[in-house]
Amino acid sequence: MTDISVPDARRHWHKIDKAWLALAVIIALIAVFDAQQLRPTAEFAVKALWNTFGFIAFAVAAVAYMKATGAETLLARAFEGRETRMIILAAFMGGLSPFCSCEVIPFIAAMLALGAPLSAVMAFWLSSPLMDPAMFLITSGTLGWGFAVAKTAAAVALGLFGGFATKLFFRTVVFAQPLREKLQAGGCCGARKPYQGKPVWGFWAERERVGTFRENAIDNGLFLLKWLALAYVIEAVMIRYIPAETIATILGGDGLGPILLGALVGMPAYLNGYAAVPLIDGLLEQGMAQGAAMSFIIAGGVSSIPAAIAVWALVKPRVFAAYIGLAIIGAVFAGFAWQTVA
Repeated sequence: MTDISVPDARRHWHKIDKAWLALAVIIALIAVFDAQQLRPTAEFAVKALWNTFGFIAFAVAAVAYMKATGAETLLARAFEGRETRMIILAAFMGGLSPFCSCEVIPFIAAMLALGAPLSAVMAFWLSSPLMDPAMFLITSGTLGWGFAVAKTAAAVALGLFGGFATKLFFRTVVFAQPLREKLQAGGCCGARKPYQGKPVWGFWAERERVGTFRENAIDNGLFLLKWLALAYVIEAVMIRYIPAETIATILGGDGLGPILLGALVGMPAYLNGYAAVPLIDGLLEQGMAQGAAMSFIIAGGVSSIPAAIAVWALVKPRVFAAYIGLAIIGAVFAGFAWQTVA
């Protein structure tokens, strides 16, 4: 008789939402090893979620509206015309668009197949994971408007830097024949296929688009809820168990060291763009330098799994390595600039 228990176990494991699982494990550990801290941790997370509820609700509605209207078709305009114009538009649209990195894989693949320059695509790839309307609202509500505006500017600047650097070195061996012969499958959004053609701003007249609005509002609402709940619980644990002087010693102070360390630590430690915001808030409260916070959130955003999948799925490893390298350099510059003005 064939044993199918291992494949079944793997299938069930893949179906489990890892964010909810991590949240349950952390709460269980607190309950077992420090039961008195369970209630304060829960109260901290609930209060933090309530304080950002308005930002979350508006962001969810705004993104669902843009999905239902088909506004993502406007992205195609960034890849028309002269290369310099394409790089500039791609950096700005990537930094401001509300669309998941994985969702644009088919779109970017089509643009590359039609001859769109890799420089413009690189500009979009570098800026798109870092900021969107939902993230801007959550960032401003938690870290302040100044940090949110600075991160938005850093996202666009990183896109411009990466795009023009790729244009400058395009004829080198790093960027020669950049595309994979067989595109890798992957994704993180699970959304329905984007609408084609001109946006329909009055989407409520079409039943299918109303369904798209409802589906995206529910999906995005649950997505933000799980990651922010996990992040706020981790923040409460950090504040409770990690001495402030430890954070201040490692990531505090002036100079290039904390900024560079923030970028290097941010890449492997990053959970999710939305979850990173309250984590950074907790680290800042314990002594993290402003520049290190900015470099952490920029480098981590570009290297997060959804963003990295969108690049790895389409290009060869050497181009992916260039993408990561540009992200680290840009993150350090962004951190240094924010440290100077903050």
